[in-house]
Amino acid sequence: MTSPDFKLTRNAAGRLVFTDARGEACEGVVPVRAFPISAPEEGVSLLGDDGHELRWIGRLGDVPEAARALIEAELAQREFMPEIMHIKQVSSFATPSKWQVTTDRGDTELLLKAEDHIRRLTSTMLLITDGYGVPFLMDHHSRKLLDRFL
Repeated sequence: MTSPDFKLTRNAAGRLVFTDARGEACEGVVPVRAFPISAPEEGVSLLGDDGHELRWIGRLGDVPEAARALIEAELAQREFMPEIMHIKQVSSFATPSKWQVTTDRGDTELLLKAEDHIRRLTSTMLLITDGYGVPFLMDHHSRKLLDRFL
């Protein structure tokens, strides 16, 4: 592993601080994955608070452990995406409908406002966005019930 030409730390307010090889610092850095679902370990951009890219990271595995831990913690906060493990009940097969589901983070209820809020990502992976804008991943689990919407 090569040493990166940047340093990443947290300031007293908990915000990420990017320092380049010349020693210039930028506070409020936001890491963003290029492909969060299909290639989560590849292609991460570190953006300044103005939205401009400060550094492109081809592979997270190439970043030293301390900086990688900071990046992964920020990404986990930004990319809150529970996975639906089981659909327990659906109020109606027409939209809008309320769904009782079990996720990898516990039981919850989501509101499906329209059928187009279900997107197929791969042949077995779906992205369901509830009425509050929360994205849920769903693999092949509970597909019989969901097939009525697709």
